[in-house]
Amino acid sequence: MVHPKIMDVIEFDVCTACGACVSACPAGAITMGKAAEIRDPDNLELYSHGAAPNVCEGCLTCSRICPVVDGYLEDEFANVRSFLAAKSNIAGQDGGVTSAIARSLLRQGEIDCVVGITMNEKWETELVVFTDPEDVEKAKGTKYTYDSVLSTLRDPFSQYEKIAVVGVPCQAHGARLISENVNDKIVLIVGLLCMESFHHDVMTEKIIPEIMGVNIEDVKKMDFGKGKFWAYTKDGEEHNVPISKIAPHARNPCHHCNDYTSVFADISVGSVGTPDGWNCVLIRTDAGEKYFKMVESELEFMEDPKPGMGLIEKLAKMKHDNNSAHYLDVCEKFSFDDGGFR
Repeated sequence: MVHPKIMDVIEFDVCTACGACVSACPAGAITMGKAAEIRDPDNLELYSHGAAPNVCEGCLTCSRICPVVDGYLEDEFANVRSFLAAKSNIAGQDGGVTSAIARSLLRQGEIDCVVGITMNEKWETELVVFTDPEDVEKAKGTKYTYDSVLSTLRDPFSQYEKIAVVGVPCQAHGARLISENVNDKIVLIVGLLCMESFHHDVMTEKIIPEIMGVNIEDVKKMDFGKGKFWAYTKDGEEHNVPISKIAPHARNPCHHCNDYTSVFADISVGSVGTPDGWNCVLIRTDAGEKYFKMVESELEFMEDPKPGMGLIEKLAKMKHDNNSAHYLDVCEKFSFDDGGFR
């Protein structure tokens, strides 16, 4: 039986559910439950061509593009070329920069599509492949629940030539590995700063109603800041609890992640290190510089924003300090020896 390395990632519950393996597997042998709760590779019902070990052709593509197998960089700031604050005219989570980048590049024909996540009033999410620039605003705002963004790319890979991916660190990492090893149609990766994310039912049935005492349908925005998790409701009220109260409810793979700023992205965007209403922007690659220059006319900029990179670096260190031991512990259980920090 073929036993690709990625099976250890699944078995020990550190699969990030980024979805890279679903889109990249040449045998089409991998499917994924939305909450990544599927752990049995021998269950015939989980795979379109039967159980993965019976279909797997031994190419190990899945292992080459798995962010957990690839490991983490100890210094996730080494490739930062420039840091700035920016905002757009899109009313997004903060500065709307991610949406503005996608909308502008679609208008200019520089990308053919971008994967986005839409949300209804119950905070139920749906993955959508956007080709119309005017539809991009439907994906604005941060959801804090998780969807397997890269799993949606299988059809776009056959339909489009220039694809942009927007995702959290594990998804940016998976997209980078796909572009380097499997498919060069991903021309731009926009990564989001992320400390952790949550399963949808945990957010809507536990955190918001029980811990915060709020009706999920009344919530218009969620945010992390000042050591607290915030829920802003439609009546103008602000509700918050210490992050320590909700952090234990994050998805298990998030407790093993050592990437806060999406180090493998071309451009990283977040809401830390800048004033309210602005996004922080970290340019990391040639492609990042190229495409960001194309959208500069859509944005307003602030030089030397405060509190600046120091806060971003502090939060990244906090994530590393909390999670690195968990990741290294699970690596010791793996049946392969090339996981770890690089």
